[in-house]
Amino acid sequence: MMFGRKNNSPEAAATTAPPIPPAPPTHGGEELESLWQPAQSKVRKSIEQLLLERGHVSEEQFDQAKKVQEQTPGKTMVQILQTMNAVTEAQVLSAHAEILGIEFETPHKQTMDADAFALLAPDYIRKNSVLPIRFESDTVVVGFADPSNVFLYDEVKRRIKRPVKVVAVANAEIAKILELMSAGFEATEKVDEILKDVYEEDVLIMKDETDDNVDLAKAGNESPIIRFVNYMISDAIKQGASDIHIEPKEKALKIRLRIDGILFEAMNPPWQMTPAIVSRLKIMANLDISERRLPQDGRIRAMVNDKKIDLRMSTLPTAFGEKVVMRILDSKAITVPLEALGFGEEALTVWKEQIDQPHGIVLVTGPTGSGKTTTLYSSLRVMDGNKLNISTVEDPIEYQLASANQVQVHDKIGMTFSAALRSLLRQDPDVVLLGEIRDQETARIAVQAALTGHLVLSTLHTNDAPSSVTRLINIGVEPYLISSAVNAILAQRLVRKICKDCKEEFSPSLEQRQVMASQGYTGNVFFHGKGCDKCRKTGYAGRLGIYELLLMDDTLRDLVTTNPDVIALRRKCREKGLVTLREDGFAKAIKGMTTVEEILRVTEKD
Repeated sequence: MMFGRKNNSPEAAATTAPPIPPAPPTHGGEELESLWQPAQSKVRKSIEQLLLERGHVSEEQFDQAKKVQEQTPGKTMVQILQTMNAVTEAQVLSAHAEILGIEFETPHKQTMDADAFALLAPDYIRKNSVLPIRFESDTVVVGFADPSNVFLYDEVKRRIKRPVKVVAVANAEIAKILELMSAGFEATEKVDEILKDVYEEDVLIMKDETDDNVDLAKAGNESPIIRFVNYMISDAIKQGASDIHIEPKEKALKIRLRIDGILFEAMNPPWQMTPAIVSRLKIMANLDISERRLPQDGRIRAMVNDKKIDLRMSTLPTAFGEKVVMRILDSKAITVPLEALGFGEEALTVWKEQIDQPHGIVLVTGPTGSGKTTTLYSSLRVMDGNKLNISTVEDPIEYQLASANQVQVHDKIGMTFSAALRSLLRQDPDVVLLGEIRDQETARIAVQAALTGHLVLSTLHTNDAPSSVTRLINIGVEPYLISSAVNAILAQRLVRKICKDCKEEFSPSLEQRQVMASQGYTGNVFFHGKGCDKCRKTGYAGRLGIYELLLMDDTLRDLVTTNPDVIALRRKCREKGLVTLREDGFAKAIKGMTTVEEILRVTEKD
């Protein structure tokens, strides 16, 4: 039995640009008519044909790009021409606009309507590359860097609550106009208002007993900076952010929060405050204030609203000052029951059976930020720590587990993953959680531990479950050892949940139904969030996992011993009924847990 299936062919992985859309339907309703206005009498051409006709690309460049395409499967001619610097973004978008039958514009600040611009928030404009330009009667003219994105068109129209006319605008032009229109926007006038109710005692720094060299006396004289930093941290925690980004720009300072995996612009304090804010944070993290040329890493332990919070801080020198990113580690945020992660009922039962096995390797795969640590920690919590010796090797130890013996990796002194794991196996463990399998030695020791009666839980950075087997082989583990040791592989992603306070039923557009139908799902009624104050007008609140669970049976074990390529292995998994990440995601979208747009955002086409 297996769950989760995924097609990750090289052709699909190499294509990053959106495909040229098919000829638009003639009966798509008012929404599609306003999006596409094709010239009925003209024969449809490709973008590269138009670029050639317009003289943007020479015959020699075109032939050269063709030769490159023959050697680069999956790359389009347009992508190759852009890589060759033969064409600009504006030239490609202008040709794309002609194919779609819409106008291509280059807006200027003088032609921008401030009231139209204010219809969308600056962070939304920046994130989605859309730009409200002006009013034409009761219609809003909106520039799109990707005018074929029908899902974004529907969302913009829903947010603006007016008829929308789509024009094509280059992404660089949108960024330029956004900077001009929002320069100095609410930069200084609100700082005093923010600080008036914030006190230095709101965030109390917890000093380690061994930290005798921290001197906060100098910072005591800069009360407004202390209060501003305290506000920034406490507000981020209040909004449920996982990261704080402090980004210095030319004559500007941006502070952004990552909430539910998406970055939102939180505030724009005066850029003159940048050195003081960074220095205050360095003092809190016990870093070297005078060193501004090298990256530094540190930790801030604080009490915020009577709650212990750890912040992992990283600084990076940039052209306009030091960029600071702080990861907020809240122990309560990680204590999520296994049942609340998003597993389907059957998949959850099988997963519990796998983590209850006496020996073998169980892998959780996915990119950074996909919730792998949360899944592993939640799995350890359902184990009986009183009867089992549970040990972990991590880098770093982000959260404390009462039922486990946690070991911190220190590469500089030789305490590597492999060295720690080798020593740990002499400690009579029952269950070993290995933070990551990243090299051949660690992988071999993990396999030997699994074959000698230990249950090993670990992570890999792969795109799907079948490719994890290929990854282990590429690391240097013999296929027959993988076949014997690995019990299950879980690939996962995190998607945003629809906000419960503004959730509503809606009928998907023709294009949305076509996308769903192409995946084998039909239906006319779905759910989305219309946007409210509680979800910051996004329509989403919280996240849940989508999963692809692969169980190693006898057939797959025999196949693995032959050292198969990932395409053959994935094909066999699909034949045996593997449910892919996208399929699991669409199933959750139909149930009203998330949206189709979210699934398309985080998964690849099967």
